[in-house]
Amino acid sequence: MTTTAQAVDQPTFVITEEIFVQASIETTFASLVANLGRLNEGPDGQPMPMILETRPGGRWYRDLGGDNGHHWGFVQSIKRPSLLEIWGPLFMSTGTSNNVLYRLSESDGGTLISFKHTLVGPVPDVMRQNTTTGWKNIHARAKAAAEAAKD
Repeated sequence: MTTTAQAVDQPTFVITEEIFVQASIETTFASLVANLGRLNEGPDGQPMPMILETRPGGRWYRDLGGDNGHHWGFVQSIKRPSLLEIWGPLFMSTGTSNNVLYRLSESDGGTLISFKHTLVGPVPDVMRQNTTTGWKNIHARAKAAAEAAKD
């Protein structure tokens, strides 16, 4: 028996960001989860609340009510308050595979969030820019909320 595998050239698009937050790691993690979930906003600033079930295998989705919505991914790994990893289709329906990884660590009186989003598959140019901008907006809101919270 012979098995042959053909390599297919799949483009990879990677977004990385480091965010320093002047808040405890616990407060920062909670703020990040809230801003990925119930406090999420669309690119126009309009509320776009999501559900993020913070457990291994938990779903990340937009609930539109009446059993309607959009599935964005699954929690691949979680270790409060230092790790959150999500795998799934996210917002792309063009045959991409996505991995979103947040690593949080205590750093100089605050928390450092190391973020990495890896997309494998065809990604239209317009989506590359919108995706980068979208993550920056979520991260800015999470940072502001964590820093405003009383630790």
